[in-house]
Amino acid sequence: MSHTVRLVPSNRSFTVESDESVLEAALKAGVSLPYSCRSGSCGSCRCQMIEGEVSYPEGMPIGLSETEHEAGAVLACRAHAETGLVLEVQELSRLTEVIIKTLPARVMSMQRLNHDVMQVFLKLPAVERLDYLAGQYVDILLRDGSRRSFSLANAPGSSEELELHIRHVPGGQFTTAVFEEMKEKALVRVQGPLGSFFLREDSQRPIILVGGGTGFAPLKAIIEQVIEDGIGRPIHLYWGARDIADLYSDLPRQWQEMLPNFRFTPVLSDASDEWQGRRGWVHEAVLEDYPQPADHDVYMAGPPPMIEAGHAAFAAAGLPETQLFFDSFDFAPEVQAALDAQAASKASG
Repeated sequence: MSHTVRLVPSNRSFTVESDESVLEAALKAGVSLPYSCRSGSCGSCRCQMIEGEVSYPEGMPIGLSETEHEAGAVLACRAHAETGLVLEVQELSRLTEVIIKTLPARVMSMQRLNHDVMQVFLKLPAVERLDYLAGQYVDILLRDGSRRSFSLANAPGSSEELELHIRHVPGGQFTTAVFEEMKEKALVRVQGPLGSFFLREDSQRPIILVGGGTGFAPLKAIIEQVIEDGIGRPIHLYWGARDIADLYSDLPRQWQEMLPNFRFTPVLSDASDEWQGRRGWVHEAVLEDYPQPADHDVYMAGPPPMIEAGHAAFAAAGLPETQLFFDSFDFAPEVQAALDAQAASKASG
């Protein structure tokens, strides 16, 4: 059975089938809704129900509280339509510029950036091109039908290759294969570009970029795009990590030397004694420097706990939701299950 979904204020409509989520149907119809993780945890795809009824076949998403659900909030990436729907959500016109493709790609080069981050460059067929917005990601499609998401770490047009920063996740079958088995010239399949994390160029507000771990990757692409386009808005990059070795690129310090409107603040949560810089949680460092952030646009990319903590803290400090953009690096379900099992084993031991 199919149902019609109408969006306000755009008044655009599309059809959703019973076996697909609202987001899947929207993307298939070329309707550009905001989204990030597609697992129901980050909340990027939140809509407001005006009319209709939805269900969540896989259970209530962790990114949606019962109170929010009762108030009519809907997470489009997991919601299935039970009736015709009228949803209030702001479409993203810039996403209509990109076309999602599934393409083969060849591994051209690999380099360890530190103990657990691999830089991988992929080359598409000569007759194909992937147009994307700096900050978006691609999925690598695995043979068993599963997929792994990785941000594109270079700006569009800056190279003929796609740059990925892949962190080795204990228990992660694919990332382990990248570090132990993958060789140059290997073939993979990618799908993208995906996600609604990109620079809103219609704003003139100063920019705060907040990255955790390999959350640096999409922020790197955004900064490269800013440099290429000659955008003069002030930018302050905060990069949160555990220790010095986890700051796997020296590019931020180079940018700080070459760009008059760029500042860089690394923040370490578990630094060794020789570290003389900022310590603690990265979002707390931001709010120490910008206790009233409402005059800025804030972009966050990194692990879900960082996104959740930062989201709540920035909102409490008065940052409007319309000025906060984030990309939550959620693990694939099977990887998360393995990590949870490891944590439970350590706790019981």
